[in-house]
Amino acid sequence: MLAGLIFAVEEAEGRPGTLMATLPFGGMTLLEYQARLLFGAGVEQVLVAVGKMTPALLAAVNRAAKRHPRIEIVRSAEEAAEKIAPGAMVLVMADGLVTTDPVMDKMATAGGEALLVTDDPTSPAAIERLDMRDSWAGIARITLDQLGQIAQMPEDYDFQSALLRVAAQSGAEHIPLTAGWLKGGHAVEHSVDGLAARNTGVLAALTERRTDWADRWVFTRAARLALPELVGRNVPGWAVSIAGGVISAGSLIVTAVGWVGAGAVVSLLGTATLATGAAMAVLRGEDKRAELLEWAIFALFALIALLTGWAEYGAALSTTPPVLALVAAAAQLLVERVPARPRRWWASPSAHLLVLTPFALAGFATIGLAAVAIYSFATLAAAVEGTREKA
Repeated sequence: MLAGLIFAVEEAEGRPGTLMATLPFGGMTLLEYQARLLFGAGVEQVLVAVGKMTPALLAAVNRAAKRHPRIEIVRSAEEAAEKIAPGAMVLVMADGLVTTDPVMDKMATAGGEALLVTDDPTSPAAIERLDMRDSWAGIARITLDQLGQIAQMPEDYDFQSALLRVAAQSGAEHIPLTAGWLKGGHAVEHSVDGLAARNTGVLAALTERRTDWADRWVFTRAARLALPELVGRNVPGWAVSIAGGVISAGSLIVTAVGWVGAGAVVSLLGTATLATGAAMAVLRGEDKRAELLEWAIFALFALIALLTGWAEYGAALSTTPPVLALVAAAAQLLVERVPARPRRWWASPSAHLLVLTPFALAGFATIGLAAVAIYSFATLAAAVEGTREKA
């Protein structure tokens, strides 16, 4: 079993009486974001270590508990040790820590006791020196026995610092913080301005999870511009999802009446909105909604292709356009199902829409459908070959 422990003790710089854990981050509080990361990494329960209880902290814990019921407040190592099942490992997050899913996943799957470290003492992730070379970077994986050792210490000890010392003395593995993780926003913050800056960095990192060329150079850039504004204004995720659905429906209607060029252009706007909604869902730990939005983008591409093929059939009385559309949609569906690691050049629903749009605007929609069909079939061949190489 894997349990989680979050420290929520320190006050924000320049905000007397306000805990860092209760400051806004990613459309929620930092505490809620940390809990989301822990549950996403596979922990079964989360304990929040506090020094004092504030109304804002209690409200944040209650909101987090609505999504993940197994979250509780503790005031000492002894209380924490009593609430965790025997034999469990404990994944610890430092007070004020901002990080991302890849970092948490790595620490959650470590073989035994482990400490995330940096060899740069001036790094924004460096908290406390462990030895002449490494400093702790905010995440630890410890045993329940080590947590019990801290419970035996005098009452005036610093819980977080004592935990770090026990883990270091046990010979825990040092896992170095990579440049990519640091660039993704990993840091420990104690100020409102610093946390706001990290918020932007983490939101940008979330949009980078879409790796194909179309998303990276077009839709990711759009999401990167929109997401901080939406989160800063507390726009609910469902509102973005509905907006994406409405725009997408509009593109289908426009295409169905024969304006294939205009419909393709509107579909690009719908794709950008749905992609932004998916990134927002991932940020808030709503993975199922994010997956549904990704499939909505595929459905939008497939329907746009089929409606474009039907419109071309009506204009030229040739069955070639609808056949090309069917081939493109079917091949891309198989690509989505093949368990191979996507390459940058591979086709995606959003990439197909980008390829089709200029042809549709120029009045050569059939050629656009042919290009999309060839592209999806080539990607399918590469994906199948990729699975054979793994085997």
